[in-house]
Amino acid sequence: MAMGGCERVVSTLFQQGVLVKMYNLRTGASIYLLLVLCSVSLVYADITDGSNEHLKREHSLMKPYQGVGTGSSSQWDFWGSTLVTSQYIRLTPDDRSKQGSIWNTVPCFLKDWEMHVQFKVHGSGKKNLHGDGIAIWYTREKLHPGPVFGSNANFHGLAIFIDTYPNDESSDRSFPYISAMINNGTLSYDHSKDGRVTELGGCSAEIRNKDHDTYLAIRYSKGRLTVMVDVDDKNEWKECIDIGGVRLPTGYYFGASSATGDLSDNHDIISMKMYQLMVEHTPEEDNLDWTKIEPSVSLLKSPKDNIDDPTGNFRSTPLTGWKVFLLLLCALLGIVVCAVVGAVVFQKRQERNKRFY
Repeated sequence: MAMGGCERVVSTLFQQGVLVKMYNLRTGASIYLLLVLCSVSLVYADITDGSNEHLKREHSLMKPYQGVGTGSSSQWDFWGSTLVTSQYIRLTPDDRSKQGSIWNTVPCFLKDWEMHVQFKVHGSGKKNLHGDGIAIWYTREKLHPGPVFGSNANFHGLAIFIDTYPNDESSDRSFPYISAMINNGTLSYDHSKDGRVTELGGCSAEIRNKDHDTYLAIRYSKGRLTVMVDVDDKNEWKECIDIGGVRLPTGYYFGASSATGDLSDNHDIISMKMYQLMVEHTPEEDNLDWTKIEPSVSLLKSPKDNIDDPTGNFRSTPLTGWKVFLLLLCALLGIVVCAVVGAVVFQKRQERNKRFY
């Protein structure tokens, strides 16, 4: 990919003469506005279309699920109640107290990547009588069973939780709920609070018992984590989480896990497709040993400050590109208003001073 989404848009408009006409009309501000809009919405332009050009098969899980098993040549290994069929990989059946997971055995050394997960959650349970959900992992540990959706609680790396059961009755959020967490081994996902203490951002998504396919896209590029969902059978991604300042090392493993308790569901993985993103880095970034990076994220406040936050988020909603643009636009308008008011006041004072001479 020789140029980014923004450059492609601008180049296309120049070829079509659109920007030239704008310039001839002396609307340079419109060009600037286009560039700003393009930069803040870059995540939409650069979401991969799912082509095979940059598909990394060694990190992908697809039908008929060749390379899954315990053999020396296997690229995926599974544990617990996981059942591999020709059509899906069922992490847990619709039975109580089950745990299952599947893990890529090949460490990922890509600096910029995007994972597309096709999944299905379904069962006989009615509203709020099903659980518990699926977790998608990019972590240092693999095949490490634990209490967090069937995997390790004090993990190192990234976890995306698709939580289908509300444990915290005081919460007003709608379930199923998708959230993200970064951990360096010192934090632990709190099931009783549905992970609100350590959550980076999230969104509600109706994903249970759908007749159509449901998808999740996880994108990590240039320190930015973006999670998109496609669950409405409209063949379009909707933003769920968008967070900057994220640092993730290379050499970690991708995986998926699930668990049921007193309530249950079928938790199926249909596919996990990994795409390499062609992104340019600075010489300093290229010379950095990415395997030694500590998983972290720059937040507005620390996890311990989030405990008493009734919203349960580090930020009530992710600070998306459009919100940044609106904030900057409001700030600019505020400056213009202040400048106009100041000019009017200054002119009035000048006129009043002239009367005394």
